Amino acid sequence: MEKIRWGIIGCGNVTEMKSGPAFNKVSHSILMGVMRRNEALLKDYASRHNVPYSFTNATDLINHPEIDAVYIATPPNVHEAYAIQALRANKMVYVEKPMATTVAACLRMQELANELNGKLVVAHYRRALPLFLKVKSLLEEKYIGKIKAVHLTMHKKAGTPDYYTNNWRVDKELAGGGLFYDLAPHQLDLVLYFFGQALSFSGKAFNKGGLYAVEDTVLGEILLENNIHFYGDWCFAIEDNNEKDEFKIMGDLGTIRFPVFGHTITIEKNGVAEQLEFNPPMHNQQNLIEKCVTYFLGQGENPCTANDTIQSMRIMEAFVYGNNK
Repeated sequence: MEKIRWGIIGCGNVTEMKSGPAFNKVSHSILMGVMRRNEALLKDYASRHNVPYSFTNATDLINHPEIDAVYIATPPNVHEAYAIQALRANKMVYVEKPMATTVAACLRMQELANELNGKLVVAHYRRALPLFLKVKSLLEEKYIGKIKAVHLTMHKKAGTPDYYTNNWRVDKELAGGGLFYDLAPHQLDLVLYFFGQALSFSGKAFNKGGLYAVEDTVLGEILLENNIHFYGDWCFAIEDNNEKDEFKIMGDLGTIRFPVFGHTITIEKNGVAEQLEFNPPMHNQQNLIEKCVTYFLGQGENPCTANDTIQSMRIMEAFVYGNNK
């Protein structure tokens, strides 16, 4: 195999810029097919992105002989079913985060991939972005010394009631939880990517704003390797002027701070603050897709395994549903 021929299941907003165009920009990769139930929106997407094949049925895309790999970009409740169907059809799988709505579903996906010797990658694309690679490099060279603690704050203002009407992100059956389940996978994946295994974790969740049925506020703690303590505070019902997105790493020689959904690193050491700016890429997922293609072609390692992701999913379940370890 010299080129990975892709099909996308679920060509919604996330695929317009973050991922979709990248499949044609990465070497040895081409986007061959897209699937969406709404035929008018499907045809429009396929036309604008020059995709040869379009399908209103996922099974037809998965079984098409000119598709080698499937990117699953649907709401999380059907990630498991589509991944299992694709793996059984001998297709390689790249699945959006969260990997599924429950740890149990993730484990079933992992077990089948192992059983069939299939290839399964999870789209935690921040692992391949320059800002986060720089943070990892600073940590590996012990630039701020021995790491003592990590604090993460994600405070976002509540939307209007209309915003949540028919919004799958606050529907437990479709998303697994509230907005925490949509955004925290990126954040917790970085915690584990930077600092290794979680030795223990616990948390609690509740609904502060009353705008929808599931949690809008989550508090959690993790004891990581090397006695590093993590504390996370998520709230999606904050007053307008109190929004905050900060990942703060504290060492015995200084601190590193950055927004997970931003483009600046602030390093404080010896009483001096330094800022590093990173230009956002045109397609956020392109770097990880490139690594994914290399892995699918048998020329590199899996850039984000199911096993990597299952640990962060366990932590999310513990924080929200009390399945603590």
